[in-house]
Parts: sequence; C-alpha cells; structure tokens
Amino acid sequence: MLSEKSIKNWPVDDRPREKLLRNGEKTLSDAELLAIILRTGIAGSSALDLARDLLRKFRSFRELSQASMRDWSNHKGLGQAKIAQIRATMEIGRRCSEGKFLANKMKIEKAKDVALLLSPRLCDLKNEVFRVLYLNTNNRLINISELSDGTVNEVNPILREIFQKALENFATSFICVHNHPSGDCKPSIEDRNLTRDIQKISEAIKINFLDHVILGDNSYFSFSEEGLLEAESK
Repeated sequence: MLSEKSIKNWPVDDRPREKLLRNGEKTLSDAELLAIILRTGIAGSSALDLARDLLRKFRSFRELSQASMRDWSNHKGLGQAKIAQIRATMEIGRRCSEGKFLANKMKIEKAKDVALLLSPRLCDLKNEVFRVLYLNTNNRLINISELSDGTVNEVNPILREIFQKALENFATSFICVHNHPSGDCKPSIEDRNLTRDIQKISEAIKINFLDHVILGDNSYFSFSEEGLLEAESK
C-alpha cells in the first residue's frame, strides 16, 4: 500500500518526472531533479521530501557532489544504492562539462581559463589532485589528464607521466594544474621544485611548458603570470 506521502499519489501535473517529460528538465527545481534520481522516499517522506532534506544539509549540488562517504553517513533514508545513484549522476555531469570543452577544443589563453575549466571539479576536493592540460599549436585543448600519482610529493612518477602523455597526445604544449585542499593557493617549496624540474625537462625535449596553476578557494596562482617560470629554471 502506498503512503499518502508517495509521489505516486500526487496529481499527475505535480509529479517531478511527469513535469520533466512535459515541460523539460530546466523547469524543475533542484529538489525535483534530485527526487527523480532518488526515485523513492521512505516511510512518511516522499522522494521530494528526502531531496529537500539533502539540499538543506549540503546547501548546493556543488557541495553534494564533493561529499565523502562519511558525509553521507547517518542520513535517514539513504542506503548505498541511493548514494551510488547520486554520486554517479554527479560524476556524469562533471564529465559532460569537461567533454564539452574537449569537443569544442577550447582555446586556453590565460590562467583564468584554466581556473574556470577546472575549479568546479577541483577546488572543493579534500585531497590533492594533479592534472595536465595538453594543447595543440593553437593552444586549443587536446586532452585533460589526471596523473595516477597526483601529488607534488611524488615527483618522479609525475615527471614521467607528464611527458609520456604529452607524446601520446602529440601535444606541442601543456599546462600543469593542481589544487590545494587548504584553500590557500600560495605555492609551497615542493610546488616550486616540481615546476623547476618540469621546465628543465620541457626545454630539453622541446615541448612548451606554458604554466603551472594552483587552485585554491575561489582563487588561483599562476607561475607564468607571476613571472616565475623563467626564474624557476635559473
């Protein structure tokens, strides 16, 4: 027997899924979109009630997408299946966003372009992630690679992988990017040493190292814009 709270008991015009099919997904609220992903609620609460509770807790899809498994714990009505559905949907959204830039071969002209592209994914992470943007002769994006050993403390694996993937992608230039989970984008000694090592190798093998961008909390640091790339190689 269906609960009175069940969305299936609502008038057809009020049901989120039917509204989406009739009027399009852009007409739905954040809670209604999330309710469609959840599909079902729990005793005494509809999927929409559950969605509203989640958005009250996490405040936005951005914070929801960065939630760890610990953040999800003890939230009534969320089993592993629903958590997996939400996290998978969020990841699809991120990959679609990055795929759009790759498909359009976005031109990277300054550090701000890098920040606009990668900050939504990286700036709220609780761990450090190292990425490389590979570009063609017109500074248009060929590929974005996440290095398997993505911390500046793992220098040798990072160096090998940067240049191996540059050759695989036939890139003429590249930009390194990583986040600081602390939110402070000021470069550390390790950041500076890594930048120096990357520049030395890039000069030797004739692949242009355009910049190393560090992403923080609504901010970024660019070695190139600060005039430090030349200095780091000396």
